[in-house]
Parts: sequence; C-alpha cells; structure tokens
Amino acid sequence: MKKFAVIISGCGVFDGTEIHEAVLSLLAIVKNGGTYSIFAPDIEQHHVVNHLTGKSVDEKRNVLIESARIARGKIQPLSDFDAVQFDALLLPGGFGAAKNLCDYAFKGADCEVNPEVEKAISAMVAANKPVGALCIAPVIFAKILKNVDVTIGNDAQTAKDIEKMQAHHFKTEHGEVIKDTKLKVFSTPCYMLDANILQIAEGAENIVKAMINSL
Repeated sequence: MKKFAVIISGCGVFDGTEIHEAVLSLLAIVKNGGTYSIFAPDIEQHHVVNHLTGKSVDEKRNVLIESARIARGKIQPLSDFDAVQFDALLLPGGFGAAKNLCDYAFKGADCEVNPEVEKAISAMVAANKPVGALCIAPVIFAKILKNVDVTIGNDAQTAKDIEKMQAHHFKTEHGEVIKDTKLKVFSTPCYMLDANILQIAEGAENIVKAMINSL
C-alpha cells in the first residue's frame, strides 16, 4: 500500500484548507489502495475569517489545531515529517495554502514558503518521490522548484506570477492533471476554476491515480 503524506493548512477555504479538496483527496487515496497521514505546521494562522460573512474577525487560531478538525484529531506537526516514511506527498488547496503555508496571497511572486513546507517538498523531490498539489497550492512548487511545470487552471494573474517565479504554467480545465515528468510534480486546478463538488472529486481522483502510477 502506497503511503501518502497530506499537508493541510487550517480548516475552511478562506483562511485554511479547502475542505472538499482535502476530504476528497483522502478518499481518492484510500479508493486507489493507498493510506495517508496528515500533517500541518504548528503556527498561528495569518487571520481568521467568518465563513458566513466572508469578513475577518478578531481572533487567533493555530493551523495545526484547526487542521485537526479535518483530520478527526489524527494529525502530526509538520516538523515531525520524515520523507523516508512516505511514497508521495499531496497538498490540497484553499486560501490557507497561500496564507499559511506560504504568503503568496499577500506578496504574489515575491512570496516566501514556510520553511517546514519547503523542507518536506524538497526532501520528497530529492528522493524522486511524487508530490502533488490542488487549486492554488501549486504556487508553492513554482516558488521552490525552478523550471517546474504546473497548473492552477486559467487565472491570468496567477499564471503570470508562476512564470515570474521561473516556473512554467499550463492552462487546464476540470479534472486535468499536469505532470512534470523530470521532477515527478503533479497539479490540478480544482476550485481555481468555477467547479462543483463532482468536478473536485474528479480532479482529486485523477491526481492521486497519476501519482500512484508514477511509483
């Protein structure tokens, strides 16, 4: 059974992990014969958003603690991640990927990636193990893996930023997966496009299958 590590970034699309993408990715892993362990950085969220109103609220929350809601409590701090123990690494999207795992949401192409996130991705790539990302999360690959091939769908500004980070962006539609064969990097657009939950399930299924097939 192939072992996936899944890095999430909180709980909720506007300030953390996109829950549909996370849950459907976990389902796809198990449906295709894999197992998963969930990780998140033990850091403070950038901010907290009321998901009913879409407005920021004056609260402080921890990314690891909030991520534990999706993981049903079975989660580890990202500092404990060991690439030797896993066959593949997957990052669902949501604004948390661009606010907590990196600061792309605020700095664009000049963003910085959380050091633990960068270390985990770099270790897997160095070991020639597949890494994948959904939605906005491929910008993290673009920042740390030069000349990598990725997709976030068809958003013009994000695609321009990815090219500015010396990566290569490919336009895609629902369910399509871009594979960087040399680096074993996989990406699919999910909610970066106007999508429904069935299309998210298709994207999650396709990227997980592609990663498993590369092993």
